Amino acid sequence: MGECRFTRELRLLTPSHFTFVFQDAIPTGSSAFTILARKNTIDNPRIGITIAKKRIRKAHDRNRVKRIIRESFRLNQHRLPNVDIVVLGKSNAEQMSNQELFLLLEKLWTKLAKRCAQ
Repeated sequence: MGECRFTRELRLLTPSHFTFVFQDAIPTGSSAFTILARKNTIDNPRIGITIAKKRIRKAHDRNRVKRIIRESFRLNQHRLPNVDIVVLGKSNAEQMSNQELFLLLEKLWTKLAKRCAQ
């Protein structure tokens, strides 16, 4: 159970971390999210989440989507390669239920792992 934690080391914290991913990203997308990834030199995947106020207006909706993304990442981090990931939220994410978001993210993590392995 201890290996499925979401510690500070698993997060992209500074603007330079995000810029690193944006410079040469491997994209994966859906109607609700765009996921960008880039291989890192660390022994684990890391994640950063950006959801613009323009896309999801209400703070409680943005926070709900972010919590679901973090939880999905926490549960699936062992399946992901060593990459830095930036998740960009789109407008469609707020209309989806929690279960739909989890299922969509499961598919996107799998798709991302395949693309990064190539």
